[in-house]
Amino acid sequence: MASLRKRLGPHGRTVWQARIVRQGFKPQYRTFDSKADAEAWARRVEGEMDTGSWRDRSEGDRTTIREAFERYLQEFTPGKAASAQRAERNRIGQLRQSPIASVALSRLTGKDVADYIRWRQRAGAGANTVNLDLRSLSHLYTVARSAWGMGYLVNPVPLARAARPKIPGGRERRLAGDEEARLLASASPEFGAVIRFALATALRRGEIAGLRWEQVDLARRGLTLGSAETKNRTARSVPLSPTAQEVLRNLPRRIDGSVFGLSVNAISLAWKRATKKAGIQGLTFHDLRHEAISRLFEDTDLDVMEIRAISGHKTLQMLARYTHLRTHRLADRLAGIRRG
Repeated sequence: MASLRKRLGPHGRTVWQARIVRQGFKPQYRTFDSKADAEAWARRVEGEMDTGSWRDRSEGDRTTIREAFERYLQEFTPGKAASAQRAERNRIGQLRQSPIASVALSRLTGKDVADYIRWRQRAGAGANTVNLDLRSLSHLYTVARSAWGMGYLVNPVPLARAARPKIPGGRERRLAGDEEARLLASASPEFGAVIRFALATALRRGEIAGLRWEQVDLARRGLTLGSAETKNRTARSVPLSPTAQEVLRNLPRRIDGSVFGLSVNAISLAWKRATKKAGIQGLTFHDLRHEAISRLFEDTDLDVMEIRAISGHKTLQMLARYTHLRTHRLADRLAGIRRG
């Protein structure tokens, strides 16, 4: 039989502590704001003990979202690519500072998640940022259930589906007119090689920055990216076009083994300088990946699965968001004009 005890809680308010002690079970304690809630909890737990369906939920009750993310950062984040680690640590840092961070894993509700969404939106976070936060939170529950023995937890993220912001369509910015020529003319020779290589391979900024000569096989006209080097942790082989091969053959071999010798941050700074000098606005380095993938569709006879293998997208839906074909090129195809 459960025992209930009224006592003084935080800030001088009255709380009720329920205590269950049964032979063969670890003693259970829980504190509630009302006697009715304490009695309801005690009845549920004792009923589960009677039927043999009871499971110890104490770890989920005492582990906060903040504490769970701290454990996740120690156990799972270090095994990811450097760029993925940085992005994940930044995202989790936001979640650990949020109003839901002090809530226990077992007590976070769909309403709490909806409140978090609105809190982030009021702070100016865009739909994609909010959805990435929610994906991290949802994955935390997956890890807690599968790797930490908290299979009783209910993931609250799907319960807030109605409040989840709609992700806008992918960026449609592509190189226009003489922008490519202006960009290359404004960049240093070293950074110009990076730009040409990005357009020829559709590699991400982090993949280019981390590329090493031992990953390149010019004889076989390809390069290999290990799972640690890719954003989605999926290894892939990338064929090298004649332009990509030319870029690599003209590069000096560095002692440290790096192909381009530029960090992610150095690429970002060089891009900012080049676009400013060229007078180009609204174009990001990542847009070169959009441009490269779109050109693969427009200028080659590769099928969609082959292009997906080059780009490294896990789904065709994600690949479609990166593909923006020019109408006049489609009209050429309808008129029977060949690609290339």
